[in-house]
Amino acid sequence: MKTNLKTETFTCPSCIKKIEGTLNKSDGVDTAKVLFNSSKVKVEHDENKISPDEIRGLVEKLGYEVESVKSS
Repeated sequence: MKTNLKTETFTCPSCIKKIEGTLNKSDGVDTAKVLFNSSKVKVEHDENKISPDEIRGLVEKLGYEVESVKSS
């Protein structure tokens, strides 16, 4: 499954490392990539192990606002 999150604007490279590092270490996440210029997080994951809402929760727990979530 692919999930895209629209987030607040990132201000520094450490934001990207923090989000990608947390998501990529999460069970069920295959890949997580932050797109700095468009303020999006693209995640490929196993929906049986981690849901889009759980991914959103992980990002929000790090202190970032998630504006929307789309999955396909």
